[in-house]
Amino acid sequence: MGLKNTRAGNYPEWYQNVISEADMAENSSSPGCMVIKPWGYGMWERIRDVFDEKIKETDHENCYFPLFIPLSFFQKEAEHVDGFAKEMAVVTHSRLAMKDGKLAPEGKLEEPLIVRPTSEAIIADSFSKWVKSYRDLPVLVNQWANVVRWEMRPRLFLRTREFLWQEGHTAHASAQEAEEETKRMLEAYRDLCENTLAMPVLAGKKPEHEKFPGAIDTYCVEAMMQDGKALQAGTSHFLGQNFAKSANITFVNKNNESEYAYTTSWGVSTRLIGGVIMTHADDEGMVVPPKIAPYQVVFVPVIKKPEDAEAIMNYITKTAAELKGKLPFGEKIRVKIDKRDKTSVDKFWEWTRKGAPVICEVGMRDVEGGKIMVRERLKLGTPEGKEIIASGDFAATIESRLENIQKAMFDKAQNRLEQNIRSDIKTPEEFKKYFEQSNTWIEDGKQGKVAFVRGKWSGDANSEELLKAMKITIRCIPFDQSGSEGVCLLTGKPATTDVIYARSY
Repeated sequence: MGLKNTRAGNYPEWYQNVISEADMAENSSSPGCMVIKPWGYGMWERIRDVFDEKIKETDHENCYFPLFIPLSFFQKEAEHVDGFAKEMAVVTHSRLAMKDGKLAPEGKLEEPLIVRPTSEAIIADSFSKWVKSYRDLPVLVNQWANVVRWEMRPRLFLRTREFLWQEGHTAHASAQEAEEETKRMLEAYRDLCENTLAMPVLAGKKPEHEKFPGAIDTYCVEAMMQDGKALQAGTSHFLGQNFAKSANITFVNKNNESEYAYTTSWGVSTRLIGGVIMTHADDEGMVVPPKIAPYQVVFVPVIKKPEDAEAIMNYITKTAAELKGKLPFGEKIRVKIDKRDKTSVDKFWEWTRKGAPVICEVGMRDVEGGKIMVRERLKLGTPEGKEIIASGDFAATIESRLENIQKAMFDKAQNRLEQNIRSDIKTPEEFKKYFEQSNTWIEDGKQGKVAFVRGKWSGDANSEELLKAMKITIRCIPFDQSGSEGVCLLTGKPATTDVIYARSY
């Protein structure tokens, strides 16, 4: 009952198969856009709810800013607009009118409006109105919104022309405070990825040529996918006074002097779901971490005789009610009873492909014996993947079962990451030869053909061109620098900076 394509056979097609068979999303008739279906959107809701709580715990407040941004706002910050110019969607007319039996744009705008690619420019404008004194600082806000970037090679969840995200924006009285905020929210992203998505990440700083347009410094968390490629899972930007100067965000400090504020921005998007897929899914379909599963436990009734239906459904309903009072991860268990008019076999495989953490099959024999057949999605196909246990024992142990599944998923991905960071490549010749190979699916954490390389970088000005020629990138400059001397893997020059090299999405 496996997928049409496997990871080893055709990784890109496997990825699309997982999404399709799990019924998570589909391409829209609107070019380059996607429809996020209930199972996929349910995962985003869980990510949103978990992180929204974290945002509020760190004293940020939610608000909302316009989707349409005057073009002049972007032109104030030249580096910023240059970084996004090719991806911007522009509104030039205010309405449509019938002309010769066809709809045509009418009412040309005096100033074009940009459909939000990111909100630094419009939020900086609001900050300039809100901030007058040091007593108004810090400003700590966040918004959950949609974003439009005109992607030319769209791919479900990873790159679409419209996607959902969270973007935080803050203003501070000092550079030190703003930098501390930038790193604090990067740590919040690391925690989200590792403890909620069971997706281990490497944290560090982006090199100059990879930083966010208009930022002083960009920090990131990078995850390793099962084909060894990197996925940027979240970024946090120290913007210095760049946007404050372009938008005139000034305040009177404690010395009664006027100065520009220091700002930050940070965000994650529905791209995280693509990361979860490529971190955890297998050749049978999706595998969802319990913390973000829309339903953590799914009951599939096995009704062979119509007269047994009532007894089976009553038994399931009673067991499900016992589960709903349990609190793994500090929250109530999300339970689904699949009452659809389909065979139990079809239902089981649908939930298997969706990746529901625990699938319970209940027939008349189970009712009579007070039992439940329990299948854990992560252990599918193993002797431990199916067990028949007493209903009371299942209810009593469900919290620890879900917690163990979450931990096992993280440990498996962490093992893959640790085993596939090469640090033994020391010369440009070895380095080039390594990345001339094709990527290969990494099975059970074992070393794949091409994944991450941790090595030296001299910071040469022509690094970007050299990297492009090799079709790789510097993912980050890790915080845990060794300080040792070595040879730059790009140029062969002496170097002391450690970086992570990889192919990426």
